[in-house]
Amino acid sequence: MADNELGLAFSHIALVTDCEDKFQKTVDFYQSFGLSTVRHVHHDVPQKDVIVSDKMSAVTRESWLHLFGCRPENSVTLRVVQVVGEKVGCKDLSNTIRICLATQKIKEVKDILGSIGVSFTVHPDPRQFKDRVATRDPLGNDVLFLVEPSTFSMPASPEVKPMEIDDTSDEEFDLSASGPRKNIGILTSGGDAQGMNPCVRAVVRMAIARRCRPFFIYEGYQGLVDGGDKIREAQWSDVSGFLTLGGTMIGTARCMAFRELEGRRTGVLNLIRNGIDALVVIGGDGSLTGADRLRAEWPEHVAALEREGRITKEQADRFRTLMIVGMVGSIDNDLASTDMTIGACSALERICESVDAILSTATSHQRAFVVEVMGRHCGWLALNAAISTGADYLFIPEAPPKHDDWEASMCATLKASRDAGKRTSLVIVAEGAIDRHLNPIKADYIRDILAKRLGYDTRVTILGHVQRGGAPAHFDRFLGTMQGAEAVEAILRATPQTPSPVIGMLENKITTQPLKEAIELTGQVAQAIEAKDFERAIGLRAASFAKQLRAYKEIANFNPDSKMKLPEDKRLRIAIIHAGAPAGGMNTATRSAVRLCLNRGHTALAVHNGFPGLMRGEVDELDWLSVDGWTIAGGSKLGTNRDQPEPQMGAVAYQLQKNRIDALLVIGGFEAFTAVLQLERGRTQYPALNIPMVLIPATVSNNVPGTDFSLGSDTAANVIVQATDMIKQSASSNRRRVFVIEVQGGNCGYLAVMAGLSGGSTTVYTPEEGVDLSRLQRDIAHLRSRYVAELGRSEGRVTLCNERASKIYTTEMISSIYEAESGGFYGARTAVLGHLQQGGTPSPLDRCRANTMAVDAVNWLQTKCWDAMEVPNEDGFRLPAGQLKRKYFPQVFANTPESAAVIGVIGSEMRFTPITQLVSHTDFARRVPRTIWWSASRQLVDILCGVGVDIKNGGCSTHYKSCAIELTADDLMRIYGQHRRLSKLIDPAELEKMQQADRLQGLRIDDENKVADDKESSAAPPGF
Repeated sequence: MADNELGLAFSHIALVTDCEDKFQKTVDFYQSFGLSTVRHVHHDVPQKDVIVSDKMSAVTRESWLHLFGCRPENSVTLRVVQVVGEKVGCKDLSNTIRICLATQKIKEVKDILGSIGVSFTVHPDPRQFKDRVATRDPLGNDVLFLVEPSTFSMPASPEVKPMEIDDTSDEEFDLSASGPRKNIGILTSGGDAQGMNPCVRAVVRMAIARRCRPFFIYEGYQGLVDGGDKIREAQWSDVSGFLTLGGTMIGTARCMAFRELEGRRTGVLNLIRNGIDALVVIGGDGSLTGADRLRAEWPEHVAALEREGRITKEQADRFRTLMIVGMVGSIDNDLASTDMTIGACSALERICESVDAILSTATSHQRAFVVEVMGRHCGWLALNAAISTGADYLFIPEAPPKHDDWEASMCATLKASRDAGKRTSLVIVAEGAIDRHLNPIKADYIRDILAKRLGYDTRVTILGHVQRGGAPAHFDRFLGTMQGAEAVEAILRATPQTPSPVIGMLENKITTQPLKEAIELTGQVAQAIEAKDFERAIGLRAASFAKQLRAYKEIANFNPDSKMKLPEDKRLRIAIIHAGAPAGGMNTATRSAVRLCLNRGHTALAVHNGFPGLMRGEVDELDWLSVDGWTIAGGSKLGTNRDQPEPQMGAVAYQLQKNRIDALLVIGGFEAFTAVLQLERGRTQYPALNIPMVLIPATVSNNVPGTDFSLGSDTAANVIVQATDMIKQSASSNRRRVFVIEVQGGNCGYLAVMAGLSGGSTTVYTPEEGVDLSRLQRDIAHLRSRYVAELGRSEGRVTLCNERASKIYTTEMISSIYEAESGGFYGARTAVLGHLQQGGTPSPLDRCRANTMAVDAVNWLQTKCWDAMEVPNEDGFRLPAGQLKRKYFPQVFANTPESAAVIGVIGSEMRFTPITQLVSHTDFARRVPRTIWWSASRQLVDILCGVGVDIKNGGCSTHYKSCAIELTADDLMRIYGQHRRLSKLIDPAELEKMQQADRLQGLRIDDENKVADDKESSAAPPGF
């Protein structure tokens, strides 16, 4: 016959036994090597469909096992069958079959055979420098493990190049480790906060990946006291879908019993009965204080329970200590030793959504609105809401009005804005707002003042628990996920002497801090307010809090006769230009810069349509009202494009000189970065270019050197996460669908990784890693194994693919390969989000960053201009031939490298780095920085979606290293008591720059404590 004229296809291999024990042992044997059970049947009525010794035999039980190979031709199905009526035990080995399996992990095969007690022999492979392993299954069939598959198989693709990671730990996952390492209880307590569920998900899945057993403790401490069904072991699938859910799915409740000694002792008993020796608590400062107290009392409780006979001596010996790790879930962002708490960003999103809507109706009717937000002892929500919505007045607990007659001051400020043409007034008040005598300031009282003294139609809106609701924002999902993973790592690193840690975030780095000291610092805020030491209260907040408050007060209102007005000879003409693609926050930054300029007496000039517009002279002045409402506007109101100034540098210089521009503020992405670099290099030819210029990075790709975050990147990440939620919902409804979603980012994988982690992507494809066949084979094998295991109840899955992850393996091709290799278990579709990522209302986080960057940028330009106005006495020295004297140059003449800079968010600080210094740190061909800070998040994407994880038994083959920075009580004292920066929170390269700057200026370097004083840092040259 010709080739396969019969249309033959391989079906399966049948292994038959009449022994029940051998049947089960055979199934267990092959499952040990990763074969998946796709069908298991116990027939009540025996089925005659197996031929043994030329006779039809009755089948009582059968189990179908499938090996999902790297390629379809490498897959195989075994049918293990138990029959009755025939003796078919494999006693005559000449009748056995030989099964050959190929793997590169011969060592792991030996370990598995040893762990299940099966003997084997090792035989060298004459063609390779690796061994072959031979053994027999429980039926006596030969099983041979080879290094290579059949010679007809396709060769393997090169290994995917891993991303470079700044490792901080040498500990890796050990798939072969035996036995669970820890039993970890998880509870949420206190007020709920968005982001708690992503945190719970991360703890559960990371615990399983680390061969630990996670346990849900429902209803907080009440469930701990009640015990019984309120404490249950958590499975991998239990937390599916948690990323998109607000609140806490395991519940929270007030528990009066836990405040009593006997109640806590009962909780200890329930933990011991369930074998729990570590506890993760997610809640506010009160919840964490209770957890730390429980740990301190633990030995006393264990001894008492043993004396009372409620636990055995063996149990008492095993549970002598309890490890506790805390994470702060609080929308108030009120933990003193962290920059951001879980839930704060999402609550701010809810506030801004509500206030943005309120402003529409307020403007229509020329009404005033007083909006009350949460924050009993902390004004973070109110302050950032005021900045994000452009509020006219603000009341917070840490900074009460300075004068007793604050009502008159408020009315005068609001009236000035109305007189300037504004149609509405907005006052934000925190629920804990007070005056300087500690008397409460309430929204209703403010409304009455505005109505009586100004005659405004004033309404009050108390947002209340709306702030706690809704799906978590991207940043809270990211923060909860990273902290949850690091909580498990902290438990595994801990010793009985380790103080209870709380997981926080400082300088954009995940930290572990002593819980007790962190709570004490938080309590000092309320104490400082009670003592009327408001300066100390503000000092205990995050480093950015005081700066944000000062900036808000300076730009919030129209002040035609402001005390901030500068002398005539100090006033400047500052031009603002947008360049590159649009990004959320561009308009917010422009508004803040314009209003700060106007309040100080500067002239703010708008350059329309990027550098081509500048060449054409499209320059005009901006006034106070022209930028009203720009805080919440997406896109670019000035117009933007990717054109560069170099082709028409002369025209650019001409317009700068014609319009008497003293300083240039550029807002944009990588095109803006290269434009500023071109302007800096053109200074030798064009005197008009010798002005201070600064770039505010604004691009969804987050690929501008000199900053951790660019404006627009958070907005784009939120868009992707929201789209992912909706697409996953569609995929889940179908039960058998995978979506490959293409996201923007150019050659930078930031958006794909961050949104992939926050959106629960199965994996992500980035330009930093690339895509090849071996990677796709791995991902397809994972998808098939999960869809088989979840048959009929599968969740929707998505994969994020950066638009330039691969020139060959495009989004469409990856989807097609997924579909072709699915084995019929799932279908694949594509979704291209495109320019949705560049549009929409800017996120509150981008609005706040834009405001801070703009204020700092104007301050920097102002200082640089004033320094460059100095005209030296040139009569006493000879100038080079052909060079004009300084007095013939423009009023502002700045030609030093430091006068052209990029402002960036580095850690939690704003820093100015000369653009010429960033050239060596930039890959211009790929348009990305040479170093990235977010690569540590990449491996978590795969781990938390099960890639490389033994979901059933625990353990993980995917590499992950902890990225948390460990802080001590002394460290916290230096930060919040002495206002210093810690070297351990600063990247080594940045630390060396700071210390070098200190040495150049003859300043003290604290080598003993390895800290750099904030005051010294602020005195260093720009860029340090």
